[in-house]
Amino acid sequence: MTLRLDRERLVATMEEQAEYGATEDGGLHRLALTKADREIRDWFVDQLKEAGLSVRVDEFGNIFGRREGINPDAAPILLGSHLDSQPNGGIYDGALGVVAALEFIRTLNDKGIETTRPVEVVNWTNEEGSRFQPAMQGSGVWAGVHDIDTERAKTDDDGVALGEALHEIGYSGDVPAKPMTDYEEYLELHVEQGPLLAEAGADVGVVTGIVGFTWGAATFHGEADHSGPTPMHHRSDALVAAADLIAAVRRIPGTLGERTVGTVGYVDASPNSINVIPGEVTVTWGFRDPSDAVVERAYRRVLAEAEHAAEREGVDVEIEERMRAPAVLFPDRTVDAIRRAAKACDCQHLELLSGAGHDATHVASVCNTGMVFAVSEGGKSHSPEEFTSWDDCYEAATVLANTALEIADGTQ
Repeated sequence: MTLRLDRERLVATMEEQAEYGATEDGGLHRLALTKADREIRDWFVDQLKEAGLSVRVDEFGNIFGRREGINPDAAPILLGSHLDSQPNGGIYDGALGVVAALEFIRTLNDKGIETTRPVEVVNWTNEEGSRFQPAMQGSGVWAGVHDIDTERAKTDDDGVALGEALHEIGYSGDVPAKPMTDYEEYLELHVEQGPLLAEAGADVGVVTGIVGFTWGAATFHGEADHSGPTPMHHRSDALVAAADLIAAVRRIPGTLGERTVGTVGYVDASPNSINVIPGEVTVTWGFRDPSDAVVERAYRRVLAEAEHAAEREGVDVEIEERMRAPAVLFPDRTVDAIRRAAKACDCQHLELLSGAGHDATHVASVCNTGMVFAVSEGGKSHSPEEFTSWDDCYEAATVLANTALEIADGTQ
């Protein structure tokens, strides 16, 4: 049996969730643990309850809804993604995976289908890592990759601790932030955030794994001084050193591999005045590659480049690696199940690695894990220009649902 979802309801639910944190240009500004995040969490809990699910919230704010199976002792399957967004991001990133999981539950209810295994739907806390770092924080705590007390003590740019923000929005739950049972499978639907599916003319992506990556920051400490009277040879310009590192991050990937990418996405200069030599500058780096060994080489290179840049300019530098995630290969049995679902749904699929990190990275250390990608038109994401057609949303959600049904029925 091929399960067909209610397309109109899927679209309506996507449009409804996009109202929380909506921006004037059609995007989404729904940072983790802000007022907008509280509102979408309240909405999500209401949707879970309306679908007849029992709801629990763990100590890190991860929200779970559970539909019991015929065999309540069987290991459940878990579906979901995240509802927080990047600053001025798009309406599909993360949210499509949560809505598709919810729609799967609704469709089971509509058709009176009882699954052998229990099915759970999850919204992970702070996948994006914009307000608090690192990214994929909630799933990382749940999977035991991060220490919960350490992560709850992390602060945003205004000095607000994550634990305080959780309490403020009412989502510091009382359930331990860890797997409460063995899980059979975790499935996550996400927009591709790249151009490969669209370029190949594929309907969906069958994800075979996720690249590894390193995130970090370098802070250069120079001397702030007047930009007019200070001779060039008397300057210790933190921004010049930072600029050297930025250029190095751009060059490093070309020396390591065809799949290596490197990015500086954040710069903070102080005092940030046109008439003052910058005294302190922080820049971030990020490197990604399918090979953990290549990621390590990129990390070592950026450390050396930062030290050299500081030495050339006569400034000091502090270096911090804020996150490291290993590359993940999804198990053959899960990839095979997604392939079968794509074929059953008459969807042309492309097999590919994810170039972005997802909560599935951490959950893969807990249970079998797989991902379905929806087409991203133009490959754009983390921007109001992010776009996935409703047809592509529906096709990917249908593949996810049929994969989940096969596994939840215990045929795997």
